[in-house]
Amino acid sequence: MTREGPRLILGVTGSVAAFKAVELASSLTQKGWEVRTVMTDWACRFVTPLSFSSVTGSPVYTDADYPDPSCAKDHVSLARWGRVLAIVPATANTIGKLAHGLADNMLTLTTLAFRGPVLVAPAMNTAMYESRPVQKNVKILMELGYRVVGPAEGRLACGEEGRGRLAPLEEIERAVEELLASGS
Repeated sequence: MTREGPRLILGVTGSVAAFKAVELASSLTQKGWEVRTVMTDWACRFVTPLSFSSVTGSPVYTDADYPDPSCAKDHVSLARWGRVLAIVPATANTIGKLAHGLADNMLTLTTLAFRGPVLVAPAMNTAMYESRPVQKNVKILMELGYRVVGPAEGRLACGEEGRGRLAPLEEIERAVEELLASGS
């Protein structure tokens, strides 16, 4: 289904917070956005591609669809299609790959081929987020022009309290809309 609204590439990585990305996709679709989702293998362990295609009416891209993603051309055409790319939630692993230009799955390939504004919404354990390597990688992404939203403070899936929760969806949604309006 092709609509004439804004177009978001939604990257979803393997975090407990992945279910919240379904809510984000649904909300933006209801507001007129066309949302195409790219899921890592680990994301598919937390939520299913069917969840995203059901709420968006659009294709979902996974590594299972492309056993050797480096040979797939869809990441380039998808990158050209989107106007904003948002990775919600973003794991330490994906943040590290992007900070260093590594592309070994559909999401990282698509992100590196994408020329528009990129939002990253980290979600992980506090100790992981505050670790020096992750902080360095987040700083690199910000220096590259990526917009980082969150993480928030609160109770984490592991039962601990601290900074590492996915930012509130309203905050992420507002940032996505701002990126579309500014074009950067």
